Amino acid sequence: MASSINQVTFDARDGYALAQFWSKVTGYTENPRYPNAPGDEENFIGPEGGRPGLLFIDVPEGKTVKNRLHLDISPDTTRDEEVERLLGLGATVFEDHRREDGSGWVTMLDPEGNEFCVERSAAERGE
Repeated sequence: MASSINQVTFDARDGYALAQFWSKVTGYTENPRYPNAPGDEENFIGPEGGRPGLLFIDVPEGKTVKNRLHLDISPDTTRDEEVERLLGLGATVFEDHRREDGSGWVTMLDPEGNEFCVERSAAERGE
């Protein structure tokens, strides 16, 4: 017997805005039967409306400490191109772990300060 992951949940000041940001990052979409809207307490996006996805729940308090869980993303372009794209979407660089040999990753913050890492693409890793 085993459990499956239904979704990863984020507490957020503005779950709708955060869902919009992560939708642009991942290409995930809302479930057409349960569309997201500004002011909704919960906003869900998933792969083609499916699962597992990302759920953003509005909470009154802001983020105060480092995440105990974070997402690692692997782009379909290069790591460096993806970092630039994400900067344009409103993310910021938190820690840069890129190495001269091309390996490494970049830890970024989403618009509400949640950490996530941008790894090299599969092509950059030779996969």
